Amino acid sequence: MKPQAAFDVNGVSIPEPSRKAMASARDRQSHLTKPPGSLGRLEDLAVRVAGIRDQAVPEPGGLKRVLLFAGDHGVTAEGVSAYPSAVTPMMVRNFLAGGAAINALAGAAGAEVRVVDVGVAADLSGLKGLVQAKVGPGTRNLRREPAMTEAECAQALEAGWNQALQAQRDGVRWIALGEMGIGNTTAAAALMASLLPCPAAQATGLGTGISPAVWRAKCAVIRGALKLHRLSPKRPLEALRKVGGFEIAALTGAILGAAARRIPVVVDGYIASAAYLAAFRFRPGVKAFCFFAHRSQERGHQVFFRKLGLEPILDLGLRLGEGTGAAMALPVLEAAVRAHSQMATFEGAAVPGKTKEAGKA
Repeated sequence: MKPQAAFDVNGVSIPEPSRKAMASARDRQSHLTKPPGSLGRLEDLAVRVAGIRDQAVPEPGGLKRVLLFAGDHGVTAEGVSAYPSAVTPMMVRNFLAGGAAINALAGAAGAEVRVVDVGVAADLSGLKGLVQAKVGPGTRNLRREPAMTEAECAQALEAGWNQALQAQRDGVRWIALGEMGIGNTTAAAALMASLLPCPAAQATGLGTGISPAVWRAKCAVIRGALKLHRLSPKRPLEALRKVGGFEIAALTGAILGAAARRIPVVVDGYIASAAYLAAFRFRPGVKAFCFFAHRSQERGHQVFFRKLGLEPILDLGLRLGEGTGAAMALPVLEAAVRAHSQMATFEGAAVPGKTKEAGKA
């Protein structure tokens, strides 16, 4: 047996969606038993899925998986969160027990939840059902030093990449992204500020519910980190390494891996969007494979959508994370595929379509 080749993120190649499949899907939309464009964005979503899967009529249903990566952050030493890091392992146990919001919402969407420990600052090795991929017991304090070494960041990226590879092996048709890690809104805001780019105050929100005074201190921490590390959108993986987190890097790796394997990805909220931004700045081609679940209450998420010209599927005032928004968006995406594949055409249903003369009336 040949030894497995070492993971090389610089060798990652992203395919293009199938233009032929998308053209055929658009043509089919014009023949379905409905007025043209009457299903609005559902039609566009279905065409995009056709291009991703290289199928003019994508098959509905199939396995949906929420990949939930967990990790802790050294920056919590700066007092940026309303909760202590001890909450992270507690929530991991809750996920595995089926008692969290993501469990309920994933169940409603017919999706399974896979929890991956990439950097929780606790020994969780004995927990049944937990995927073990720990890089270390939390990152370093990004305000004082790089959050990760190059080797650690590469290992976290590979952990996400491997989960995308396993999803392909398992026949997963949809990957939804989630995360857990006290302090990760600070890391995400630092990434957003450096890679959009934008001022720290625009990228920084209230996270888990901090006070205005703590918010100001959080902004100061991020400004200090940006000054210390001198980051650039042209060096996204450097930014990821210096101010990101193990779980954020794993999300980035999962996005790259899913796109490389033509699996559509549902990006959750602010944290997952920061991971997407790192992947996008590194390989812009991932954009075609990603759907944005919802607009988070985090103020930086508004800036993210505005600057990149993107539109989320939902806007429900969510700010929990865990992949909850992604789970909520899955039924909408599934509905788009089902309408596209299961509706009759005018020809097939023997229903008169819109004629040229009628169109002039």
